[in-house]
Amino acid sequence: MAQTYILVIDGKPQGPFSLEQLKDFHIKPTDFVKTPEMDDYKEAHEIAELRELLGFAKPALLMQYFGSFDQRLLASVLDWFILFGVFILIAFVVVLLFIHDKETRIVASFVIMGIVPFAKIIYHVVMESSAKQATFGKQMLKIRVVDMQGDRISIGKAISRNLCKIFSVGTGFIGYLLAFFNKQQQCLHDMMAGTLVIKDRLF
Repeated sequence: MAQTYILVIDGKPQGPFSLEQLKDFHIKPTDFVKTPEMDDYKEAHEIAELRELLGFAKPALLMQYFGSFDQRLLASVLDWFILFGVFILIAFVVVLLFIHDKETRIVASFVIMGIVPFAKIIYHVVMESSAKQATFGKQMLKIRVVDMQGDRISIGKAISRNLCKIFSVGTGFIGYLLAFFNKQQQCLHDMMAGTLVIKDRLF
């Protein structure tokens, strides 16, 4: 089924219209449109399909789009909380149902919890390269990871970004504090991987 769009005309949503009908309206790059699947309206030049068909230039990322350090920190805390919660539940179930020796239970619990840092890397790679472009913590804070053009990152770039966090941590976390000293609020691992953390538009 062909994609349709709702177009804001004189401040009121109209449509849905097909792409051919949108062309007849001679819409401008700054006109607001959305598909039935989209949660909110976007400017026409922000939608790749419309840029390609109507010849709009790709919009530059504005300063207001960049996720702040405190948003990223809180998202990280939420992600750690989620992962620890999941693995504590797993450890509880495994130890309670399958292990009866006390010493073995203790060892198994430590082993399971020791997997958390590695699971977190996989979790970040999978979620940040997904259609959501963000972990659950980032989604709660309405921020997401993109490349330098504002597009979804590949799984390879997601792996690179998360492995580069070794350098952000290895500098005594100074690599994270670099976000305070550049306009795009990039941490060291973002600079190395060529990624940005952006947030939803501010109106």
